[in-house]
Amino acid sequence: MRYIPNFLTICNLLSGCLGIVLVAEGSLNAGAYMIWLAAFLDFFDGLSARALKAYSNIGGELDSLADMVSFGVLPSFILYELLKYALPPSLYYLSFAAFLIAAFSAIRLAIFNVDTRQTNSFIGLPTPASALLFSAIPLSRLPLVENLMSNFVFLLIMVVVVSYLLVSRIELMAFKFKSLKWNENKLKYSFMLISIVLVLLLNIIAIPLVILLYIFISLFKNSSRRRAAN
Repeated sequence: MRYIPNFLTICNLLSGCLGIVLVAEGSLNAGAYMIWLAAFLDFFDGLSARALKAYSNIGGELDSLADMVSFGVLPSFILYELLKYALPPSLYYLSFAAFLIAAFSAIRLAIFNVDTRQTNSFIGLPTPASALLFSAIPLSRLPLVENLMSNFVFLLIMVVVVSYLLVSRIELMAFKFKSLKWNENKLKYSFMLISIVLVLLLNIIAIPLVILLYIFISLFKNSSRRRAAN
């Protein structure tokens, strides 16, 4: 039983590897879905580790290495393909800016591994949230999003903004449940319920809204906690 969390982490890693292959072969949508699968596995490997009390230093390091592939390298490949077709031939070299997401994800994960403050919250945007944001771009069928997909300026701005958020000092809510009681997790459960409703109503386009909501709720929680402390 104690190997279940690491098994799920390895499946997360393999999802990222398969996603990279799919994107390289031209299947951006399938690659984006691999990010979703990896995020599902990433959530449950931590949940199972806490439920089974199967903690280990190797498991923690393995989790970061898997996240680097699935939530750092894979979204960079998706962005690279989008930029490659959006950019004019004379500016093709700018498509390599997509890999800034992989670089800043690596910095984000390295900081997380040594920062003892990030036990009950995150400092900076978590890599799964970054990856899910980019996965929504090829999957959306709205004309507005399809137009943005072909706008290299918009894509490059996204790269810069998300790279900054990954290593920012913004404290964000972590979904680590010490118990499943409503009173202890009201904010987390409320966020999850609102997110589910948004996804059901708006489909893939809800993902950016969910991430913005996540940042807003986290800032609200931090502000409330500071006021209570004063």
